[in-house]
Amino acid sequence: MKSASILKSILALFLLTTTFSSLAQQTPPEFPGVDKSPADILYYRAEKGTAPLLKIIYGRPSKNGREVFGTLVPFGQVWRTGANEATEITFRKDAKVAGKSIKAGTYVLHTIPTDKEWTIILNSKLDVWGAYEYDLTKDVLRVNVPSSSSDKSIEVFSMNFKPANKGTLLVLGWDKTRVEIPISF
Repeated sequence: MKSASILKSILALFLLTTTFSSLAQQTPPEFPGVDKSPADILYYRAEKGTAPLLKIIYGRPSKNGREVFGTLVPFGQVWRTGANEATEITFRKDAKVAGKSIKAGTYVLHTIPTDKEWTIILNSKLDVWGAYEYDLTKDVLRVNVPSSSSDKSIEVFSMNFKPANKGTLLVLGWDKTRVEIPISF
C-alpha cells in the first residue's frame, strides 16, 4: 500500500515536471518573417569619425528576373525610390542638391524615372507608404539628373555615396540603371 502511494507520488511528480518543462520550451508567439524587400540605412560622413551629415532609410526590392525600369517601375510616374515605405532622407545641415538649396530636415525622396533622366523630388509629407499619398503641393525641391546604363546588373536596389567636390554623389542603382545625385554642403 505504501509502495503504491509512493509510486503515485513519483508518477504525479513526473507528470508535473514534464508538463512544466514542456510549457517552458514552447515556441514564443510567431513573429513575421523577414520582409522580401528589407529596409536599409545609409549614412554620409564628411570624414571618418565625424557625425553624419545625411541619413537615408529605404526599402531594397529585388529584381527577381523582372524588367525593372519602364515596366515594374513605370517611366514618367512618381516612384517611392525603393520598396514599402517611401524613402526618407535626413539632412543634418543646409545643403544643395544638384545646385538647388535645401534646408536641414527630413524629407521623403521620390523620383520620376525616364529612360534618359530622373526627376528627383524632396517632399515634406513624411511617414507614407509607397507613393500612393504623394502630394505635389508638399514638394520642397525638384531637380533633374541624367541616368546612365551599366553593363553590370544589380539584383537588389541599392544606394551608396561616392566622393565629390564639396560633398558627395548619392548613387542609385538597380538592374543596369544608375543615377548620380550631387549633394554639397
